[in-house]
Amino acid sequence: MFRAIRLFKDQYLGFWILGLLLFAVQELPYMIMPFLKLQENPIMNLKNSYTALDIAEKILGSGCVAMMVFLVQKDQVMFSVSGSREKLFFLSAAAVLGLNFLGWALYFTGHQSIFVMMFFIVLMPPLYYIFIGLWRQNIPLAVTGSVFLIIHFAHVLLELKNAEV
Repeated sequence: MFRAIRLFKDQYLGFWILGLLLFAVQELPYMIMPFLKLQENPIMNLKNSYTALDIAEKILGSGCVAMMVFLVQKDQVMFSVSGSREKLFFLSAAAVLGLNFLGWALYFTGHQSIFVMMFFIVLMPPLYYIFIGLWRQNIPLAVTGSVFLIIHFAHVLLELKNAEV
C-alpha cells in the first residue's frame, strides 16, 4: 500500500492494489457477458431516459471505485481482518459479492425478473462498496456508496419500468 498526500484526518491519497483487484472481481460478470449468447439482456439494453440520474450514477459509481483504490487510511495495512469489526464488514462484503454472482448466474440462465435484477444485480454492487468502505474505515467510500445505492437503484428501477420488463 502506498500513501502520498494527507487529504484530511487519517485519510491519504495513495494506492491500494487490493482495491483495484476487488473492483475487477466485482466486474467479472461484465467481462464474461460478451462471450455468452444471451437471447434477452434487458439490463444492457436499457435506454437512458433520465439524464440527470444517469450522470449522477456514473459519477457516484466511478467515485466509489476511485475512493476504494486511491483513498487509504493512515494506519491500514494491505489486508487485515484481525478485529471483530473488520471480520464483520469483510465477511459482509464477501457475502454481498456472492449474492451478486448468484444473481448474475440466475440472469445468465434466463431468470431475469425485476426482483432478480434489482436485488442481486443492482443492489449488491453499492452494498459491496459500502461494506468495503466500512471494513477499511474509509468513511467517504461508505457514504458515497450509500448515495450511489439510492441513485443506482432508483435509476435502474425507473428504466426497467419504462421498458416494461
